[in-house]
Amino acid sequence: MGTICLRKESDLFNIYQMLYRKLGPQHWWPGDTPFEVVVGAILTQNTAWTNVEKAIGNIKKEASLSFEAMRKVSSHKIARWIRPSGYFNLKAKRLKAFLNWLYQRCGGRLEELKKEKTADLRKELLEVYGIGPETADSILLYALGRKSFVVDAYTKRIFSRHGFIHENALYEDVKSIFESALPKSLKIYNELHALIVNVGKNFCRKKPLCHLCPLEKDLLKIKNQKPKIKMTM
Repeated sequence: MGTICLRKESDLFNIYQMLYRKLGPQHWWPGDTPFEVVVGAILTQNTAWTNVEKAIGNIKKEASLSFEAMRKVSSHKIARWIRPSGYFNLKAKRLKAFLNWLYQRCGGRLEELKKEKTADLRKELLEVYGIGPETADSILLYALGRKSFVVDAYTKRIFSRHGFIHENALYEDVKSIFESALPKSLKIYNELHALIVNVGKNFCRKKPLCHLCPLEKDLLKIKNQKPKIKMTM
């Protein structure tokens, strides 16, 4: 059972508009191809994006950032390339697991996945070794162009502080809130997640810089308000 603290769901869209107006488009997710986006989504687990960029740079130097090239090499060699991303042996196994699944599923052709329904495809991705909800949604949204909102640690931190959710809210509950509140728009899902990352990295840190944050006025508005609590099973 999860506890969700809800303000007006329309406030979520207002926050998106406020952030977009003040911070502008984020041009996220960086990647030249959908396959590169998938690799980045797996490598970014438990590390900073700057480390992922170094790891992807190593793969590119080997001219191996493609399904065909990476499937041919050993996990040991991939681990050497992605060392900057941390947990490199584990992530090499996860990359190999995804590559094997993709080969068995559609001969390695990512574009073939676009024929599947989003819910069915998400379920399949979650069954691949090392692919959790955040990684699956990142692949769906950024690599495959699906309307599947991505929830990360920044999302929970920011929106629990702003009275939308409980700090221990479950991933699927938070995802459901955002997808219910926002227009079904690929651009909005994309931009809001990227804007949240921007705010989380630069302002809403563990020790927040509220006086500099573009959401400061919203925090002041709800500071003395107690949001309604809805229990979800």
